[in-house]
Amino acid sequence: MQRRAHIERKTKETDISLSLQLDGEGRSEVSTGIPFFDHMLSLMAMHGLFDLSLRAKGDLEVDFHHTVEDVGIALGEGIKGALGDGAGIRRFGEALVPMDEALSRVVLDISGRPYLGYRVKAKGRVKDFDLELVESFFKALVDHAGLTLHIDLLYGKNLHHIIEAIFKGFGRALDKACGLDERRVGVPSTKGRL
Repeated sequence: MQRRAHIERKTKETDISLSLQLDGEGRSEVSTGIPFFDHMLSLMAMHGLFDLSLRAKGDLEVDFHHTVEDVGIALGEGIKGALGDGAGIRRFGEALVPMDEALSRVVLDISGRPYLGYRVKAKGRVKDFDLELVESFFKALVDHAGLTLHIDLLYGKNLHHIIEAIFKGFGRALDKACGLDERRVGVPSTKGRL
């Protein structure tokens, strides 16, 4: 079974091409025009062991928001498409991830019910990347993937380390939730669908 998806998203603000393979090796080719965001997406793929190819062009001269949010939409659609009906998946995933002094907790449920609990008190910028955009990215992703996602910063000081722990944690939690359980027959829900 090939759990993969290809998403093309074109608006007046962005042009995105995304390919995702859930059962990958952690390879990525990412180019959004936002170096810090590219770095975070590559870390997410590597620690989640999925393969990600992403090309995004956006109106960066306006600001980064449209590109970051639309990448979240495209990745959410890719996750949903690659999972299909979700037959055989574990459904739940969690990760505690340190990055030096920072520690994040990421817990998710592939539930079909979008919800983001984002409890991260980290304001400011890493170079020219406004950290408010991290929440916007994950909100767009959960809305389009149908995930319930809780992200908590347990502690941390360095802004780069905090965001890196979150993206790595999301990759690891997603890998667990998407993992196949050989004992599972069908969809992991008493409703019969996610």
